[in-house]
Amino acid sequence: MQISRVQPNRRQFNRHMSAGFAALLTLAYTQAHALSLADLTDKDAGQGLKAALEKGAQAAVSLLGQTDGFMGNEKVRIGLPGYLNDASKLLKRFGLGQKVDELVLAMNRAAESAIPLSKDLLAGAIQSMSVSDAKSILSGGDTSVTEFFSSKTREPMAAKFLPAVTQATEKVGAASLYNEVAGKAANFGVVNKDNANVQQYVTGKSLDGLYLMIGEEEKKLRQNPAAAGSALLSKVFGAVR
Repeated sequence: MQISRVQPNRRQFNRHMSAGFAALLTLAYTQAHALSLADLTDKDAGQGLKAALEKGAQAAVSLLGQTDGFMGNEKVRIGLPGYLNDASKLLKRFGLGQKVDELVLAMNRAAESAIPLSKDLLAGAIQSMSVSDAKSILSGGDTSVTEFFSSKTREPMAAKFLPAVTQATEKVGAASLYNEVAGKAANFGVVNKDNANVQQYVTGKSLDGLYLMIGEEEKKLRQNPAAAGSALLSKVFGAVR
């Protein structure tokens, strides 16, 4: 009878010991990895940020720079702007729906064809990032890296995208119709002048989509840095969570 009472107590004691040991291990691991931003070296901060940019940029380019990268993604799909989108419904009533659909498809295909051209400029922006900027960017909001990225690359990227977008949209006769109608609409203030030219409009929306998807990748990385599979990224972004 004594043995039957001792064995359960012993098992219970062992369970408590195991649980306590596991808790100590967890605490020790947490303390060892609970770095603050101040604890990071400049090298770690700079390398971590560049790695994050590279990872986010590669993912965004791969996702968008393919057939249906824009057209098949509701977050970035390019539609006709404002008034023209409303007018397209009327055009469809008059049997011009196919032309409208062709134009929308052409705009999205143009964006998809332009996105791969961003690789060199994105890589250049990553390499040119100064170490002194890294910690201030890391301590910013969820999209501070993306905003910095946009400020460094948007203008030269637009210049590089425009010829590719122009070539792609010129293949569709409806593009000239867009420019004619949007130009007149802009004169009446119902369409933003920046959207009055289909090539410039698609170029701008292509960049918006690119930065949006880079931002999505950045948010994922900040929320779960361990999922990146990189000890450095986990260390750097874990320090600013």
